[in-house]
Amino acid sequence: VQLQASGGGLVQAGGSLRLSCITSGRTPNDRSVGWFRQAPGKEREFVAAIRYNSYTYYADSVKGRFTISRDNAAKNTMYLQMNNLNPEDSAVYYCAVGNPILSQVRERSGYGYWGQGTQVTVSS
Repeated sequence: VQLQASGGGLVQAGGSLRLSCITSGRTPNDRSVGWFRQAPGKEREFVAAIRYNSYTYYADSVKGRFTISRDNAAKNTMYLQMNNLNPEDSAVYYCAVGNPILSQVRERSGYGYWGQGTQVTVSS
């Protein structure tokens, strides 16, 4: 499985971006998809995930602002809609695919395939 993340960019605080993740190879409908982010000097952290059963999970810091989804038509595409962005959201965002058990949904160890990352910069 190969993943290609895109959609990052520079946006002002309060703005929105939509990240996309396109997979090649095995389609992700039988897998869980996660988004993680890493700011300079910080650990890579969980942002959001959608499991194979379509249940969604979010980090507290993005809940109510970010939405993870799958494109049911283009089965190899996943999205992260990010609204009301703030400077603390600035990071490289990575999409990942795996088959985590429930306790691993928010853990990097739950995902075996990673995209290359896309930069999101939010100016104040």
